[in-house]
Amino acid sequence: MNQLNIEQHFRTDEAPIISQIQDWINQSNDQYRPVITPFLNPRQRYIARTLVNRIGAIKMSAAGGKEDAEMQRLLFYPDYYKPNKDDFSLAFLEIIYPEKFAELHHRQIMGTLIGEGLERNTFGDILTDGENWQLVTTKQMAQFIQSRINHLGKIKVKWKEIPKEKLVIEKEDWETITTTVSSFRLDAVISAAYNYSRNRTKQIIERGLVQLNWQTMERPDYKIEEHDFLSVRHLGRIKIEEIGGTTRKKKQRITFSVIHA
Repeated sequence: MNQLNIEQHFRTDEAPIISQIQDWINQSNDQYRPVITPFLNPRQRYIARTLVNRIGAIKMSAAGGKEDAEMQRLLFYPDYYKPNKDDFSLAFLEIIYPEKFAELHHRQIMGTLIGEGLERNTFGDILTDGENWQLVTTKQMAQFIQSRINHLGKIKVKWKEIPKEKLVIEKEDWETITTTVSSFRLDAVISAAYNYSRNRTKQIIERGLVQLNWQTMERPDYKIEEHDFLSVRHLGRIKIEEIGGTTRKKKQRITFSVIHA
């Protein structure tokens, strides 16, 4: 895909991941073999699907432990190949900790993993049903985590590998909303999701409390796209499902799923 097409179909700052995905696809096509990726977020997988659809000889499958996993590994493969679960080399870890005396949080687990030098694409979703905490990762990374990480913050922990069937069913109540916004700016979308004023939302963003596709975003005017994933500290998360057209009053139609913290 040339630079003109990148600008037409995707964000300019998405050029590095577009190039990486294209390399994986080309590798599978040129070497006529399956190629596995790290964990990718929903927006990155949308880009991958768009790119792979341009090459009829290459197919794509995804896996992240659960069908609706936010982070998933992709497998690019030729027509002849039949993917199986072993191709994705997933491992599932349960966190063993003193539940009666300590309380774990998503950001605490994430912060520890990143603090230990793990890249975000080396592990998948962090799951909880309110009591149990689990992590989806690769078999190789699971060995590292089990041998190197024995504390989450000040809480002493152990990691127990479990089968996929033991993954918890998360208690998350996503609400799907279709509405209109004045624009697809980051501050406008967050304001619509949580009924905040634009000025209040702008302050939240500029304080570094918002992540876009798992990266801190401090630009209130940044344009949101379909399949973006937003996390707003202390408020919750937003999944951009569909971006529609313009109304007669020059408003922008948008559908997103939102969950409150």
